[in-house]
Amino acid sequence: MSTLASQKAPQLARDLGVSHASAIVVGTIIGSGIFLVPSEMMQAVGSAKLVFLAWLVGGLLSFFGALTYAELGAMKPEAGGEYVYVRDAYGPLGGFLYAWTTLLISKPASIATITYGFVRILGTFPVFAFFSHPLVTRPLAVSYGQIAAITAAVFISFLNYIGVKKAGEFQLVFTILKVLIIVGIGLACFAYREGAGWSNFASDFAGAKGGIAGFMAALVAALWAYDGWNDLNQVAGEIRQPERNIPIALILGVAMVGALYILVNAGVQYVLPAAAVAASPRPASDAVALVLGALGASIVSAGMALSMLVTLNGTTMSGARVPFAAARDGYFFPAVAKVHPRFLTPSVAILLQLGLAVALLLVGQNFRQLFTLAIFAEWLFYMITSSTVFVFRQREPDAPRPYRVSGYPVVPALFVLASGVLLYYTFTDNLLNSAVGSMVILAGVPVFYYFRRRSSV
Repeated sequence: MSTLASQKAPQLARDLGVSHASAIVVGTIIGSGIFLVPSEMMQAVGSAKLVFLAWLVGGLLSFFGALTYAELGAMKPEAGGEYVYVRDAYGPLGGFLYAWTTLLISKPASIATITYGFVRILGTFPVFAFFSHPLVTRPLAVSYGQIAAITAAVFISFLNYIGVKKAGEFQLVFTILKVLIIVGIGLACFAYREGAGWSNFASDFAGAKGGIAGFMAALVAALWAYDGWNDLNQVAGEIRQPERNIPIALILGVAMVGALYILVNAGVQYVLPAAAVAASPRPASDAVALVLGALGASIVSAGMALSMLVTLNGTTMSGARVPFAAARDGYFFPAVAKVHPRFLTPSVAILLQLGLAVALLLVGQNFRQLFTLAIFAEWLFYMITSSTVFVFRQREPDAPRPYRVSGYPVVPALFVLASGVLLYYTFTDNLLNSAVGSMVILAGVPVFYYFRRRSSV
């Protein structure tokens, strides 16, 4: 009877094609990072050449990670992504701790951070200046901007609630528009004729941190800008022909993002000398403003807002599949594993994720501290997840592998090593938040055993 019931229960729909999958990769990766981090990177290394090197190394490491995840995703095309790989390689406790961290901090804090940034960008336009004004002050101080951020989160969650194909189409259309804007920004910068031009690439910023520590800081900033390519694997259960489309989307998507990042960074460097890049909080905006005036700055701001909205859609889509997968295995509340009978989406998981994000947004800017806790956990699970490819190759040598990572074992080993190095730098750079992040992860252990006992009764 239970088998028959499970067969009749609604299942997630494989409605996402290769174009949707590629848009998830590209659209989720490209957020506000490319517009903002060139300044941070220049402050760290002090020269255009080293900034480019950090972009190239970061892109190459991300590409190695994408290749590794391509094998895992094609081999195990299930909802949940990393949760599935860690569960199958190291046991259900490891998988649950990933799901626990993702549900409790990583995704809600990411959604809150993205929507908050989206509203801040909109607030630079005079028509939205009222966002900073308070709506109510008691019992909780809430601004119009917080309400706007919550509205954005609700809209994107609703879009994902009513169908993964609708969310995928939104992702595809607006990712294409985002890419066109970014290409336009890069090309516009090279039309500038009043500055030093190519000579800026030889300029230096004397106040840089410098050395290995400086380069690692720039690399971490670049990798933050590249982050998000792993989200595709979390929606693998809804991708058509996943054994083919997941590798194509990951490989082409990360390569495209790398090319776009190099283009924009080169355009900014062409317009601004190293010292000006380091001093600017928004170097891309300042560069385009010199070329096109106030209109240029507005175009960049609009591009940033659109970019963050598309990233929000990809983050919302992918994040809900992780608690869904854990609940499906009996390690969370059963309702979270339900698929909507009409829309064929993990509707309860989407609402749960939205509720946590809204709670963070109502708290105010304090939630940004929670997001820093997720940085340590993110690189920890990148390292653990990537290592599972070695476990599966050893344990299941004859299992079907529609795609095998190129350069095995060197490529995945380099990504695991790089993740370990960055994990070390992330931990030591912020000991308090990293320690708290570790405690949050470990707090999931008793929760896991609670659900395990509950499901065995």
